[in-house]
Amino acid sequence: MRRLFGQRRSARSVAVVRQVSGWLLHYPDDQLWYRLDLLEQCVDELGGLDAAAHLRPAVEYLRGTTPRAAEQHYVEVFDTKPRRGLYLTWYVHGDTRVRGGALAELVGVYREHGFRLEGGELPDYLPALLEFTATGDRAATRRGEQLLERFRPALELLARKLGEIATPYEHVVRAVLATVAESGAPLPEVPPAEQVGLDPYPRAVGRGLS
Repeated sequence: MRRLFGQRRSARSVAVVRQVSGWLLHYPDDQLWYRLDLLEQCVDELGGLDAAAHLRPAVEYLRGTTPRAAEQHYVEVFDTKPRRGLYLTWYVHGDTRVRGGALAELVGVYREHGFRLEGGELPDYLPALLEFTATGDRAATRRGEQLLERFRPALELLARKLGEIATPYEHVVRAVLATVAESGAPLPEVPPAEQVGLDPYPRAVGRGLS
């Protein structure tokens, strides 16, 4: 059995960490506020795992923040700087035709396992990938594990960038990282910047998980 934050972990604890992390990284809309009590209960379920110590600050932050302030902070953190975004293929491919192919691959994986995105969200949106990995059957979980390992370098960079601005979202990404094996090719220093090839996958205005 693998270890989570230096402690023995179960498949359930990994799924809980990923599911809670996915929702905490979700845009703070009505759906998130509605689930906040449940998310807090799930963090408590993790007990003494260090994961709880990473996830709890984000829950407490939302508890002590007005919806308007939370929305503004989220936009400032994730929507204003490319290397603080939650769209993982961008870190590897930038805005290129290759990224379009990577997005199509993810859509195919989701369809193969009966997972559907709602709200027009891109398939490389981190909360969506976390939900896919946490809530699917064994085959979906294994495939999700492979995808997360592929994107681990992007997650590491995202965590570092979030740490530079001292946002509670850094701890959520680090909780995710602790569930992902050390793997993946290094990121390019500067993502490619070809502004074509993404027409089939326009960035959604709204955000939503299935």
